Amino acid sequence: MVKKLIVGIIAMLPFLADAQSFYAIRRPRNLAVHGGSGTALYKGELVNPKQLGRVRYNLVVGAEYLFSRRFTVRSELSWFRITGSDTDANDDRVTRNLSFFSNSQELNATGAVYFLREPKQFYKRSSVNGYAFLGVGAFRFNPKTEYKGEKYALQPLRTEGVDYSRFQIAIPYGVGVKITIDVLHDLIIEAGYRTTFTDYLDDISVRNYPDPTTLSGPISAALSNRRSEINLDLPYTVGIRGNPKENDGYFLMNIKYQYYLPIQIGPNAEAKKYYRKKRKGVNKPFKK
Repeated sequence: MVKKLIVGIIAMLPFLADAQSFYAIRRPRNLAVHGGSGTALYKGELVNPKQLGRVRYNLVVGAEYLFSRRFTVRSELSWFRITGSDTDANDDRVTRNLSFFSNSQELNATGAVYFLREPKQFYKRSSVNGYAFLGVGAFRFNPKTEYKGEKYALQPLRTEGVDYSRFQIAIPYGVGVKITIDVLHDLIIEAGYRTTFTDYLDDISVRNYPDPTTLSGPISAALSNRRSEINLDLPYTVGIRGNPKENDGYFLMNIKYQYYLPIQIGPNAEAKKYYRKKRKGVNKPFKK
């Protein structure tokens, strides 16, 4: 067994040497993978005007295809958490006493344009380059809250008497900067906002409180109007619950590590053959 292992290692040495060689690095590469983490913030009825909600976290993985010297396309999968609470309100919304949290997922496809035009050879790319991106994404959210020590998913309870989908479309856009670590690795710092087409990230939208007798049960009624929990036993006919005139959104900021895969795809893929081995005649003696 040990002998076979030694033989296998010896057999792999030429490939390992080639992978680290100058010629391997010079091979064209236009496909990169990345992963990272950062913060997530929510914008909606449960934050103060012109502000974002509490800072929470997110994780992201993705792949990027460099199809020109200035333009790229990519796809990313993100997992993030957003929260909001009336306890943070700086006006009379604090008496509404609503709150939520949501573990959400997003899959997107975006295009990016770099501010500086990159050289043809990827390994000669700029040490620092900024970019802007825009695209489309699909995301899933699931607003929940805590009531008497138990956690409840709010969408099935229809706390406003409205049935909405937890799967929605988003428009991601933002800016970032890419910093070259070495010939194969980059560090990316990015910030982007998501415009959505729903006002129910926080389970709040309609202006007036619904009639509790029209809701699905006592839990739904209790979570629809929670003012009695802070000794404000007001009827549903009094007060404002939401603002249906403006959709919710969320903001993601990430720090990501990126690695360029040893492959090239696309119309110029044949060019990589040039780099598979040393050019002929390199080791031949010079002829006068």
